[in-house]
Amino acid sequence: MATSATAAPATVSAIGPGDPRYAFLAGRGYNERFTGSPGHFRLAGSTDDVVRAVGDAVRAGRRVAVRSGGHCFEDFVDDPAVRVVIDLSAMTDVAYDPARRAFVVEAGATLGEAYRRLFLHWGVTIPAGWCPEVGVGGHVAAGGYGPLCRRDGLAVDHLYAVEVVVVDRAGKARAVVATREPADPHRDLWWAHTGGGGGSFGVVTRYWFRDLPRPPADVLSFTLEWAWPGLDEPAFARLVGNHGRWFERHGDRHPGLYTELLLFRRGQGAITMIGQAFGGDAERVLDEHVAALGDGVGGPTTRTQQRQPWLAAALEGPDDTSGWRLKVKSGYLRRPLTDRQIATAYRHLTNDRDILGGALSLNSYGGRVNAVAPEATATAHRDAILKLFYLAAWAEPADDAHHLQWIREFYRDMYADTGGVPVGDGAYIGYPDTDLADPRWNRSGLPWPTLYFGGNAPRLREVKRRWDPRNVFHHALTP
Repeated sequence: MATSATAAPATVSAIGPGDPRYAFLAGRGYNERFTGSPGHFRLAGSTDDVVRAVGDAVRAGRRVAVRSGGHCFEDFVDDPAVRVVIDLSAMTDVAYDPARRAFVVEAGATLGEAYRRLFLHWGVTIPAGWCPEVGVGGHVAAGGYGPLCRRDGLAVDHLYAVEVVVVDRAGKARAVVATREPADPHRDLWWAHTGGGGGSFGVVTRYWFRDLPRPPADVLSFTLEWAWPGLDEPAFARLVGNHGRWFERHGDRHPGLYTELLLFRRGQGAITMIGQAFGGDAERVLDEHVAALGDGVGGPTTRTQQRQPWLAAALEGPDDTSGWRLKVKSGYLRRPLTDRQIATAYRHLTNDRDILGGALSLNSYGGRVNAVAPEATATAHRDAILKLFYLAAWAEPADDAHHLQWIREFYRDMYADTGGVPVGDGAYIGYPDTDLADPRWNRSGLPWPTLYFGGNAPRLREVKRRWDPRNVFHHALTP
């Protein structure tokens, strides 16, 4: 009997090295420093698929990891010890769940997919990241922030429920839905996914969101540059100091302004500010901000801007940095950088070391983010005005040691007063950095979980013990 042309294809149990799809799945990681070679991938299309894949891995004694968008900066998935990778890229559904009165987004969806479908079907959005290719799965679990967060809070501030595939003490895999309802016996599992990071407690398959905001009708996207040839050390210090003081004094009054001040190395040509402004006074607020930055320095060398429908801007995002070997670090700022830190940044950004790509980005933060109590979610850092993103990028494996040394020394010197790490201000788990767990670079005496999770670290450890008693899900920065 002939096979019907409409017959469903057989379920794929595993994709191994002999399968033509293997190379693509192995290469989905964002950071070219790490390339995984697991025994096989499991391409999940449903929660049941994930339960089966996790159960099979546990029974076989194989270490398992999960991938959503693939944008992790460390080797949490592309670790040689990982033998099974559960790939969620086929789980992209976005819908409204009337039973829970919430919007549900599968963890394999990208931010761009979620933005497009939520906006076009219901006129709402998640206040999350600016890069549309980032996966929802890991981004939300880390807290989730982006251009709308100063107006609308973090993505997790709207998170109502999460579905997680967990493994009990007997080794049985099952799916659990945990909500923020006070009477929910699983509520601690929901809480852990509001900033505790991904890959530590189980496999997230779905998120539910309530009270999602309506995005602005349009945004003013802009790029400004201050050419390095016009910036000596006093001008650099004035520009960076002006920026920090503006957000300290005026940032919360203008939640419709999001900026990233990219302090590129001098060899890269210019210091750049990118961002979005929205609201009826968007252009006026941007003009005032730019004038304040240029006080005593002068205006930007170039300025480009355009009005765009919000969705067009959200799907465009900033320039992509994929295809590079990367090392990143992070920090929050409750106050502007000190004069010593600005001088340190200038020294590392202008030294004569042969660095292909390096930068410190000062990203606007605060506003509604800071209206939530630190213990209400696992995201403990609720008093910052800026978020810092340190980056080194290069192309050749032979240059690894040189670039790693540069960014490590840069970061260490920025926090020389506190043992080489941002004690007090903290760091962002969405930009993971295993150096914080290394006593060669963290000499503060403060454990790395405190830097990432503040006073929430002990509670996260308790959640980990309850929901992953066999430590099935782990990596270098598991709470």
